[in-house]
Amino acid sequence: MTNQPRRALAVIAVSQLLVLTVWFSASAVTPQLQIAWTLSTSEVAWLTLAVQLGFVVGAFTLAVLNTSDVTPTRTLFAWAGSVAVLANAALVFVSAPAPAIVLRFVTGAALAGVYPSGLKAMAGWFQAGRGKALGVLVGALTIGSATPHLIRGLGFEWRGVVLVASGLAALGTIAMRWLVEDGPFEPPVAQFSWRHITRVVTNQGYRLSTIGYLGHMWELYAMWTWVALFVGASAEASGRSYGPVPVIAFAIIAIGGPAAWWAGRLSDRYGRTRVAGTAMAISGSCALASPLIFGTSPLLAIPVLLVWGAAVVADSAQFSTMVTETTHDDVRGTALTLQTALGFSLTMVTIRLIPEIADMSTWQWAFPVLALGPAAGVAAMVRLKRSAASSTLAGGIG
Repeated sequence: MTNQPRRALAVIAVSQLLVLTVWFSASAVTPQLQIAWTLSTSEVAWLTLAVQLGFVVGAFTLAVLNTSDVTPTRTLFAWAGSVAVLANAALVFVSAPAPAIVLRFVTGAALAGVYPSGLKAMAGWFQAGRGKALGVLVGALTIGSATPHLIRGLGFEWRGVVLVASGLAALGTIAMRWLVEDGPFEPPVAQFSWRHITRVVTNQGYRLSTIGYLGHMWELYAMWTWVALFVGASAEASGRSYGPVPVIAFAIIAIGGPAAWWAGRLSDRYGRTRVAGTAMAISGSCALASPLIFGTSPLLAIPVLLVWGAAVVADSAQFSTMVTETTHDDVRGTALTLQTALGFSLTMVTIRLIPEIADMSTWQWAFPVLALGPAAGVAAMVRLKRSAASSTLAGGIG
């Protein structure tokens, strides 16, 4: 790899990491907000759900309007990142759940212009080794999503967490706009067409990779959102100290960063479907095993959760990579944005479902239902591998 692509890889990944710190900046401090604002369990859930809903509305809008293909990639990233920074920082000026939920919605809608744009920008720099490159990007997203837990673990109160996350996101937005150029494989700006969506959804490779992505997303954000509460409840049930829960939650989520990078390297060598299917089989098994480790020694529970944290996101970049390899270049942005819109729509179901299960039983039994997603995703990867072997789908898929 020459210096220019290596530099682009670093700048795009770091930009994504920094901007995505705003995603869970409120979720990481929900215990403090619950006390400060006297929040119900439903209102706590909506602080995260609002981000997901905003992302979905924003992503569907961008996809229908072909915004990701008719707007220069880094320009869209910069404008969307700026809105996310302002909406997130404004949280420190509110003191009630209703305006906070509105601001979280706006933050999510803005991030719909950030995440797919980052994927498109990275794909524009890499053709060979694209799986590894997008794996690095998703790894950066993962660490960025986990960072608010670390900030909280360092002793910041909730306003400090929100402001530090907003400051980091501002730096990421500036870096993407001014410190990197478009790559040699970046498609030219396309013309708007209502038919772009039809061209995307009628593509077999896109459909199967998106089914896999939906299975992955059924599990991912619900696990990320509620794992800190699971750890706290497990420690209480065991009667032993697990250590600082925010730091443990950060480690469980952030370990997915290097896992996504490593999975990307493996997928370039052994095939996207094989790596994605294996990761989903492992993560689904961890979801099923979660009742068995609940209330046990931290020497057992935390290692299993770390394995889950690695596997649950290791496959994520490969679904995006499959999309870039099976759709036409002039609809690449629309295809990526639509896939993420569909996936994040599904996350709202499980983010809301998990605390309901915990309320009806205990946190011990909250997570096994998440294994349904990886099971469906593995089946889709088997079908896609067979399709790739008998059709003109890109060689890296199998």
